[in-house]
Amino acid sequence: MVGTIEAPVDTTTTYINGSLPHHTNGATVEEKLDELRALLGKTDGNPLKIVGVGAGAWGSVFCALLQDAYGHLRDKVQIRIWRRPGRAVDRATAEHLFEVINSREDVLRRLIRRCAYLKYVEGRLGDRTLYADEILRDGFCLNMIDTPLCPLKVVTNLQEAVWDADLVINGLPSTETREVFEEISKYWKERIGQPVIISLAKGIEASLDPVPRIITPTQMISNATGIPIEDILYLGGPNIASEIYNKEYANARICGSDKWRKHLAKFLRQPHFIVWDNGDLITHEVMGGLKNVYAIGAGMVAALTNESATSKSVYFALCTSEMIYITHLLAEEPEKLAGPLLADTYVTLLKGRNAWYGHKLAKGELSLEMGDSIKGKGTIQGVSAVNAFYELLSQDSLSVIHPEAKKPVAPVELCPILKTLHKILIKRELSTEAILQAIRDESMYDPRERIEIAQSHSLYRPTLLCPH
Repeated sequence: MVGTIEAPVDTTTTYINGSLPHHTNGATVEEKLDELRALLGKTDGNPLKIVGVGAGAWGSVFCALLQDAYGHLRDKVQIRIWRRPGRAVDRATAEHLFEVINSREDVLRRLIRRCAYLKYVEGRLGDRTLYADEILRDGFCLNMIDTPLCPLKVVTNLQEAVWDADLVINGLPSTETREVFEEISKYWKERIGQPVIISLAKGIEASLDPVPRIITPTQMISNATGIPIEDILYLGGPNIASEIYNKEYANARICGSDKWRKHLAKFLRQPHFIVWDNGDLITHEVMGGLKNVYAIGAGMVAALTNESATSKSVYFALCTSEMIYITHLLAEEPEKLAGPLLADTYVTLLKGRNAWYGHKLAKGELSLEMGDSIKGKGTIQGVSAVNAFYELLSQDSLSVIHPEAKKPVAPVELCPILKTLHKILIKRELSTEAILQAIRDESMYDPRERIEIAQSHSLYRPTLLCPH
């Protein structure tokens, strides 16, 4: 079939990340699949079609987890992933990939058995150009070469991938979500039924007209496709994609309508990957974008202070106070978000790509001129989030009372780290060293005071998260 790379099914071996989890919370894998099939109205002989859109690290791992868990039930479910064609793997990456393959006996044997090993030898020698969609077929995500996945069915034609999908996994960066789903909507015009969509994207856009408000990836998808927001969910949590695939214990929340979230939480749950559910879709989605903002600054501080624990803790106290302040603007009951937000922030600061990006910028190993799409890492979503939150919180219509001047100011005036990151990353007026000046400013408020301001004043602005 044109545009498709079919992964041959190997029934003689276990999956790369371990044996199949046949029982979860009392229900077998097949029972969980049957339950979701029934909910979606699937009849015998009509497989449930799950399609990943976007093949970054998390999107690829998510589809691989489903393939590992359910892929052996081929008469009941089909799992495929779309990524753009034509992305060449450079020589250095091909050499590293060859080392990874040869260091893993299970991967090496699988490739030899499938007659796929030779092309990696040729890629290593420079005699052949490998492509990202080609290696994904064999279980190698270009953004996560060191963590081999199970083989996946890869489709490079978007229409072919999504036209009959029952469950769509949005693994695209937030900056690409609107454009791709506008194209997808053309292929769904003749559909009788609508798919259910789970978005993994963490990022936001700011809309200033007619009133300042945040637009999240699930809202972008709904606006682009006309699918009701009740059929679109967000899944996020404090996790690193490669560690989840390697069966490090992790948890996540799937947020959305009562109609789907509990059923999907049960379907996605695995012994090492616990999925809870929550009805607050938009706020959790926004929080997933907010922590990326401050993770970039954390990476800068770590690099500039030679990993000083003291400096990093000072930064953490200040950035969390700003995040708490911002959540009071966004949420009527912000205290409910404190745990999930801090947990997600913590893991992102430890090992996330946004902190990595800030670290590399401060070390001079990356430059802003290289853009926010980095080889081997994908899109650094914190950069666009810095701009969106800054634009949004700079609006005078959202003004708050300054605690000392006792006059109205835009909310961003009480967020000095956000302001500094905007000057470094977006306006490019300051060097990365400015982040240290921001946290060492003698006039800086005690972080506790910012939190007290948030808690003692009526900051909540319901229009910020309004869908229209």
